[in-house]
Amino acid sequence: MKLPGRHSLLWKLTGVLALLCLLVISLQADLSKRVREATALLPDAAKLAYRTYARQAETAMEAQGPQGVDGFLRALRERENVWAVVVDEHQHSLSSTPLSEQERRKLDFVRPLEWTVGRPGSRPTFFVGLSDGHSRLVMELPKRFDPRKHLKLWDIMLQWVLPASLALLLGFMLYRVLIAPVVLLRRQATALSAGDLGARVGPAMAKRRDELGDLARAFDHMAERLESTLTLQRRLMRDLSHELRTPLSRLRVAGEREQDMHAMRQRLEREVRGMDQLIGDTLELVWLDTDRPAPTLEPVELDQLWDVVCADASFESGLPMERFPCELPADCRVLGNLNGLAQALENILRNAIRHSPPGGTVTLAGVQDETGWHVWIEDQGPGVAEDMLEHIFQPFSRLNAARPGGSGFGLGLSIARSVVQLQGAELWASNTGSGLRMNLRLPSV
Repeated sequence: MKLPGRHSLLWKLTGVLALLCLLVISLQADLSKRVREATALLPDAAKLAYRTYARQAETAMEAQGPQGVDGFLRALRERENVWAVVVDEHQHSLSSTPLSEQERRKLDFVRPLEWTVGRPGSRPTFFVGLSDGHSRLVMELPKRFDPRKHLKLWDIMLQWVLPASLALLLGFMLYRVLIAPVVLLRRQATALSAGDLGARVGPAMAKRRDELGDLARAFDHMAERLESTLTLQRRLMRDLSHELRTPLSRLRVAGEREQDMHAMRQRLEREVRGMDQLIGDTLELVWLDTDRPAPTLEPVELDQLWDVVCADASFESGLPMERFPCELPADCRVLGNLNGLAQALENILRNAIRHSPPGGTVTLAGVQDETGWHVWIEDQGPGVAEDMLEHIFQPFSRLNAARPGGSGFGLGLSIARSVVQLQGAELWASNTGSGLRMNLRLPSV
């Protein structure tokens, strides 16, 4: 199985998912560490409260002795709901109530205010020394001062809210990357199906180098082909209907006025033959304009093909073969479709003969360069105005005012260009000062 290219959406999606996993893991680890560090020590408010209570215990003890300590501890336990005692350096109670064995064991695990609070779920006990340097207040940490009281909430944030938020961010990114272009494609496809032939996805999406970019370029190409084909067909139908009216009008007039049946028959045959050629050429041009598989290319001896085409043209026009000289180098071999090139050369040659002056020649010549063969067919007619050189390749274009002589439907050069382009070659026109030159750019063998 062949892997997709490096610009494929597969790698983008894989990268985004991998990035999401790394972000979740790294953020959870880092933030959890920071939360644990931030909740490991007593807050300043708790330390201040411990020291305040220590001063109150010392004041009560100095004023009333053990009874004062009893009253202080009773008030402290009611206020903070914690276990607390005041002891000397030998861990003897300074109140009137001695310590129980459990309380003595509990005194073995007390810690100063600067120590950590311990693991979550425990109830740490801290002590504060009194001013005499021997006695101290020992008290459990009140819940209101416990820095770990929001750890469950932090755990929920880190284990549920953070991944969900990153997943939402990923979903938004995927929407921008995947769904939004698909929505645009659907909207433009709907517009195209509704008759808006100018609907395009646009260059921003077509510049993408992934599958969506390929789809966008294919859609734009399809839309352009559809618009071009429909435009050409509409124009051909309009021009064809106009071109058919002329012979039909002549036939109607001839039917009303012509008395000689032999002349009438000749007129009928000529007009029918002209209409048949017109319809055939129009259908061929429409057929060439549709998307089809590229024709088979093969090495072609262009000078020999020219001799065959000129022989047919000489027979049809009655002109001698000397009027069609070939000046191609002996090694001129191009890569093309034999039948397609023959049709293109034939249409170009007929057009050149039609517009050549009496005694004029039509010459085939060419040179080879880095890109292939540059071949041209040059006549000795009046040429074409520079701003009309491209116009002559449009269907039904006849510039009789610029190039008098002969008749035709203006489809020959259109068919020739379509045939040439179908082979991946080029056809364009230029003036030489002494005639018109039809240029062909063909790949060499």
